Amino acid sequence: MSYLETAAQFYSEVAQTPQVGLCCVQSTPLQLPGLKIPRKMQEMNYGCGTTVHSTELGNQPTVLYVGVGGGLEALQFAYFSQRSGAVIAVDPVAEMRQAAVRNLEIAAQENPWFDTSFVEIREGDAFNLPVGDNSVDIVAQNCLFNIFEPEDLTRALQEAYRVLKPGGKLQMSDPIATRPIPQHLQKDERLRAMCLSGALTYEEYIQRIISAGFGQVEIRARRPYRLLDSQTYDIEENLLLESLDSVAFKVIIPEDGACVFTGKTAIYAGPEPFFDDDAGHILQRGIPASVCDKTAAKLAALMPDKIMMTDSTWYYNGGGCC
Repeated sequence: MSYLETAAQFYSEVAQTPQVGLCCVQSTPLQLPGLKIPRKMQEMNYGCGTTVHSTELGNQPTVLYVGVGGGLEALQFAYFSQRSGAVIAVDPVAEMRQAAVRNLEIAAQENPWFDTSFVEIREGDAFNLPVGDNSVDIVAQNCLFNIFEPEDLTRALQEAYRVLKPGGKLQMSDPIATRPIPQHLQKDERLRAMCLSGALTYEEYIQRIISAGFGQVEIRARRPYRLLDSQTYDIEENLLLESLDSVAFKVIIPEDGACVFTGKTAIYAGPEPFFDDDAGHILQRGIPASVCDKTAAKLAALMPDKIMMTDSTWYYNGGGCC
């Protein structure tokens, strides 16, 4: 079998026999007023973070969710777009699609506001999304793209870019590795399917997103995910995996490179009331201003004695220089 066939078989198994905590961080699903998550959905929470960010979900967007899992995040997205066909959930594994349908039927019984027509489940995969060009506001995936080998990841990112409307958002949560994962683990198809051996480093992951055409990337969260210990995984030293929540925007990449926001701020400490770099960045004296990493590097080099740059918080929620 190819590694993708191994992954499909694995998720067929866990769709039929849920494994609690299979590959998710130990966190409670997003709490929203009037939203009740069925128990079975919680047991099938095979994600590593969240892609559902309430500030991104105004005006009832059309969402394409890739890899439906137990339907938890599809239900959460439907909470913000309570209309027929608002969420299109795609999965190549028949058993997973069937489990999601059953779970959403339970959700309709437990949530008076929810109708199963809000979520349309379709057969399909990340490389051939069953929607037209420039047709959806949001593409989301949780703990799926990290399974792909690098060139397949690029294919999936390009396909997401294709179906997004201009200005649309790719909302993802994936494990990343704090250093490159050894080859013998990358080749273990079962570990890859379990989201334990396919992760790229942060730098490689972000560059793949930018190379697919996304001109702005914002990091919503970065947290510890799993530890690959040296004895169990036959590696020289322990290797920490982290969970990264990101939002990438389908906007043109600026001439000087994409804008990546990781929570840095610039603080002007000079004698004037404000500083203007004549490139669209105005800093008021003493007041932190959110800046992308590219602008942070430029300002720090421009006036290192008068502009203080804070470190990345890895929790960025919009605004800033670009």
